[in-house]
Amino acid sequence: MAEKVRLAVEGCGHGTLHAIYEAVGKASQSKGWLGVDALIIGGDFQAVRNSLDLNCMAVPVKYREIGDFHEYYSGARKAPYLTIFVGGNHEASNHLWELYYGGWVAPNIYYMGASNVLRLGPIRIAGLSGIWKGYNYRKPHYERLPYNQDEVRSIYHVRELEVRKLQQIKTQLDVGISHDWPNGVEWLGNYQWLFKKKDLFEADARQGKLGSIAAQKVLDHLRPTHWFSAHLHIKYTATVDHKKHDEHKKIPDGSSVNGKEAAAKPASAIDGAVEPKQEAPIQNTDELDLDLDDQPEPSAPPPMHNENEIDLDMDDEAAIQVPSSNAAPPSAPPIPASNPNESTQPPAKADKVVSTSVSEDLRAQLPASFTKPLPPSETPDPPTSIHNTTTDFLALDKCLPGRHFLELLEIEPANPNPSSPTTTTSPTTTTTEAPPQRPLNLHYDPEWLSITRAFALEHPLRLGDASAQTPRDLGRSGYLSKIQTAQEWIQTHVLSDPSKLVVPENFAITAPVYDPEQRPGVHEQPVEYDNPQTQAFCDLLGIENRFWSSQEERDERMRKGPAPSEHRGGGRGGHGGGRGGGRGRGHGRGGRGGNRGRGFRGRR
Repeated sequence: MAEKVRLAVEGCGHGTLHAIYEAVGKASQSKGWLGVDALIIGGDFQAVRNSLDLNCMAVPVKYREIGDFHEYYSGARKAPYLTIFVGGNHEASNHLWELYYGGWVAPNIYYMGASNVLRLGPIRIAGLSGIWKGYNYRKPHYERLPYNQDEVRSIYHVRELEVRKLQQIKTQLDVGISHDWPNGVEWLGNYQWLFKKKDLFEADARQGKLGSIAAQKVLDHLRPTHWFSAHLHIKYTATVDHKKHDEHKKIPDGSSVNGKEAAAKPASAIDGAVEPKQEAPIQNTDELDLDLDDQPEPSAPPPMHNENEIDLDMDDEAAIQVPSSNAAPPSAPPIPASNPNESTQPPAKADKVVSTSVSEDLRAQLPASFTKPLPPSETPDPPTSIHNTTTDFLALDKCLPGRHFLELLEIEPANPNPSSPTTTTSPTTTTTEAPPQRPLNLHYDPEWLSITRAFALEHPLRLGDASAQTPRDLGRSGYLSKIQTAQEWIQTHVLSDPSKLVVPENFAITAPVYDPEQRPGVHEQPVEYDNPQTQAFCDLLGIENRFWSSQEERDERMRKGPAPSEHRGGGRGGHGGGRGGGRGRGHGRGGRGGNRGRGFRGRR
């Protein structure tokens, strides 16, 4: 049996690295471990280097805080555990933009980029950054400094091109990470318990509006053994049975959800996880919860259900008005409750949402005749080499007292090789390497390198051009020969020297470190920096670094200033004609735990 990889998994970071690392140390000690091989953080990491970075993070001015990260960036501290994270919706997006393909934001802290597949010892890890917004899904990555108020938010919206790349993977992975939950996964766990804790989730779930359609597409294709998410600030577990793949795409009208009886899966069923007591979260008087994604900053906070929590609902102006394929059936089945005193009756039938217009989220899924300039990505059955049939889903809270924000797990590789030395296989090559030695180091994934090179050559990024169109999807068959050609190049220029697969420890400081004496204006924008890590990665793959720009080009963009913001319906309604109670939101009424409980954590 292959040796298991020990992971710590944390929900939203919110800039609280000191507390997270302390919690990992204590949890490791309680399990008798000397440590973990890696810590995974599910987004909202907030890699804020200095005060100017705060101006590129979607948080109202009065709640902005520098957080802990700058100490790790400057070198004052070093992360005690290899840390891997994806981006969320509260990030210093200008910093992460420098590392579109992935890279070190500080020594021992690695950002996975917009999308990525990496290797950690014997396991393969896929990451998808950002959150779902249908109206931006089919747009290219057009944002570039200086950002306007729309771009501060749109820059972290998942793009179809990233999903398309991940859907070209043909071999088995072990771990998937997304900030937002995959759409529909809530129905595969103890949803009655969830809807009691977050009382506005049910309406969204029944209309298919809870979670990310992009993450769902990637999950359906990759089928890793484990999937980790954050964003909704509650611990939740579920089991995705991929044997019911067809039913997952079309929910029947009977008593099943996604083609199977929806049974609760205790956290203890996930390898190495510890089942917590399901008590109500302890409220923290210092907690500020801000939902800030896609609305202008209000002049005053909305009405509050809990006097100790502030929740500004600004995430979801593009609400889906027509149920998606993952919406719950009219009558969901009873399930075993986590508490014997809880009711096991099915949720009440949700009222239908009637709309005379087609939402942008729905348009994102329409065929080419309706959606320009490209048709939707294919969602065919996965390749036969992706053999896993069950994915354990785990979502976690943010790092606050009384919250379930951390789990320690042991991951057994989906493709164990009992022989020694171990063998690393790509679709075109097999290379022999020594057994993994601790501490485990990050390695590039040969299959992902091939996909990245093929897409960079076929679809060069057009950055900073809001009029650019996302290139047409060629389909899996259309990309096959291009990826095979790229694999041959990778075989010759990268795999011929196995040391090139080791992710180099080439972190470099780009922006100035934090100086508490410097207090820039709240609307002042930072300049753009060329990150040498991105250049090194592009050199490795033999592709153009389209993120590089001359000093003259950067100066000219700053002189012109940000582009005018786009008006999308006005006020807080936006797309879909109002918030409509989407995703468990609404003036602090998200149940015990205060709404979704997402946003920037303020400390007074």
